[in-house]
Amino acid sequence: MATKNSYIPFSSIVVVVVMISCVNVSQFCYAQNVPIVKGLSWSFYDKSCPEAESIVRKQLKKVFKDDIGQAAGLLRLHFHDCFGCDGSVLLDGSASGPSEQDAPPNLTLRARAFEIINDLRARIHKKCGQVVSCSDIAALAARDSVFLSGGPDYPVPLGRRDGLTFATQNATSANLPSPRSNASVILASLETKKLDATDTVALSGGHTIGLSHCSSFTNRLYPTQDPVMDQTFAKNLKAVCPAATTNATTVLDIRSPDLFDNKYYVDLMNRQGLFTSDQDLYSYSKTKNIVIDFAVNQTLFFEKFFVAMTKMGQLSVLTGSQGEIRANCSVRNSDNKAYLASVVDEDGERLSAF
Repeated sequence: MATKNSYIPFSSIVVVVVMISCVNVSQFCYAQNVPIVKGLSWSFYDKSCPEAESIVRKQLKKVFKDDIGQAAGLLRLHFHDCFGCDGSVLLDGSASGPSEQDAPPNLTLRARAFEIINDLRARIHKKCGQVVSCSDIAALAARDSVFLSGGPDYPVPLGRRDGLTFATQNATSANLPSPRSNASVILASLETKKLDATDTVALSGGHTIGLSHCSSFTNRLYPTQDPVMDQTFAKNLKAVCPAATTNATTVLDIRSPDLFDNKYYVDLMNRQGLFTSDQDLYSYSKTKNIVIDFAVNQTLFFEKFFVAMTKMGQLSVLTGSQGEIRANCSVRNSDNKAYLASVVDEDGERLSAF
């Protein structure tokens, strides 16, 4: 009998076909048998802001029409927030200390992604009032980044509240494994968050879209080339990054860099994974079969990606009366002078009415 976190190859499980047959029918099919934490709901804003999801999708369609590259930026922003999904990565630094954005793993987050989240927040709050959290908006933006890039359309449990603090730089670095880490390190890190090997490989599939800076992978080129790396792939990378210190970028998935699909796993099987943390998933015995199954079955990848995203998106969430709903995603309400002034004005109007 398989252990709780062991992986059984797709080809040996007939019953999985029945589960997957539901995937293309509706979002409801995706949500079946996926537990959510107390305080979150699949229909949290149905009454207070029923248009929240449509506002996000409509605006992101416009954004991506001009620059599909922003989809990867928004997905990565959610990833980096969601080892404590409370919108803390959105906060700017303050006199009390640097923000999560200043931690080394977050230095390459796209500035435009933060602007997009705040723009979405403004649109939603204009329509519904200050009822939808920035952390929920980030989660919805990540889902629509996947869907509008060709990936699955899946439901997102909502009801997160925004945090009042941000993690220290040390804590941020500890919770976001380096792209230079091998598979065993990545698995061990995510296991502490109750994410198993299948979750890890599925989440890594987010690298099917987006760009990377040379500094994240030139350890595999210089001073000596990683023998695992495909020779032609390495030659092309050296043309982009002729030195370890080159400041340039290249695509994460050479086959379909702007399309959310399973070609990332095909890359790994052809020894064309960009990061050590990517390529080692195919070399490591505990994850190799998962990579193969995702490479040959995109529907399976999509299903497992949804499950992993749902699990990750609930890590250390705040709900109920915890945290707050920020009036500005980059500033706590207590530090937001414009928000505090508006609250005072509202109170004054109420008092004058009596």
